[in-house]
Amino acid sequence: MRKKITPLYFLLGLAALACQSPQTDKEESKTDSLTTVQPVYITDPVLYDSDDPAIWINPNDPSQSLIVGTDKDSIGALYVYDLRGKIIDSLVRRDILRPNNVDIGYRLSLGSDTVDFAVTGERLTSRLRFFTLPEMRELRAPGIEIFKGETGPEYRDLMGVAVYTSPKSGKTYIIAGRKNGPTDGSYLWQYEVVSVQGVLDLQLVRQFGQYSGKNEIEAIAVDAELGYIYYSDEGVGIRKYHAEPEMGNEELALFGTEGFKEDHEGISIYKTSETEGYILISDQQANLFRVFPRQGTPDGPHIHPLITAIPVSTQSSDGSEVTSVALGADFPRGLFVAMSDDKTFQIYRWEDLEQVILQPQSK
Repeated sequence: MRKKITPLYFLLGLAALACQSPQTDKEESKTDSLTTVQPVYITDPVLYDSDDPAIWINPNDPSQSLIVGTDKDSIGALYVYDLRGKIIDSLVRRDILRPNNVDIGYRLSLGSDTVDFAVTGERLTSRLRFFTLPEMRELRAPGIEIFKGETGPEYRDLMGVAVYTSPKSGKTYIIAGRKNGPTDGSYLWQYEVVSVQGVLDLQLVRQFGQYSGKNEIEAIAVDAELGYIYYSDEGVGIRKYHAEPEMGNEELALFGTEGFKEDHEGISIYKTSETEGYILISDQQANLFRVFPRQGTPDGPHIHPLITAIPVSTQSSDGSEVTSVALGADFPRGLFVAMSDDKTFQIYRWEDLEQVILQPQSK
């Protein structure tokens, strides 16, 4: 059942860590003593297992934007919510075979049509499924198979999905991850979305990305303006690469390698300007979102020290998304939405998270 909660403000933030260090008992105690940020809305629950949300910005009326979330089950679904967390039943799409992640693309040209779309990975079939927005009409049913030719254990079990539209070329790409994969620098596959006589198709353009082999890679996020891809190598850290295929496959950064309780999960990028902002990473088992500078530091754009950590009411959050676009009276400076392990997604006002980030840090 959807409910509205009055947001709480904070008197104290976490100590900033210019150099990251393992989380000590003292640090955990300090984190536990902070007031937890509360959402303004909690969505109606999905049937089985909420996993990852995305935000579609309505270009005509941002207050009528939508949240799309996955129900991760063998008879799963894409749920569509209004900004108060109410399910829009006519837009829910069921019988998707274990959808993990979902992302949004804008103004894709298909013949004479231009469409916005949601894309999700169907893990049990290794297919990407595409739906127009806001209608949720499926494109190219029943999806497009990827990771063709892979034979390793769980090498075709599709999980992470992210959309990148190049500001330089206008091309749209899908970056896909899986449950397991090689450790030779080819874990992620990047596909260009193309139109063949007005019909959506995919062309593989590169295989890239280091993988520790420790757990899995699920969370993928793209900073389109700066041209970077970030992904969580769970239990290891956040890896950073160029988003443009022709820029090469060199790893630009591995950060957030210490201080996390266990798994690195959902990645969200809040933009305060064209070049600055915050990268929020779910510290899943600690129920925190750790915050890093989007722009790096004066010593380099690929240096991302921890700024602070935000305690949130979500439980064991896998996926999250954020926007800085004003979405009506409830969200004048944007919205943050995160999956919670109670079959819901929790919807936060950005100002309530920023209150923690901007607090003077104790020494």
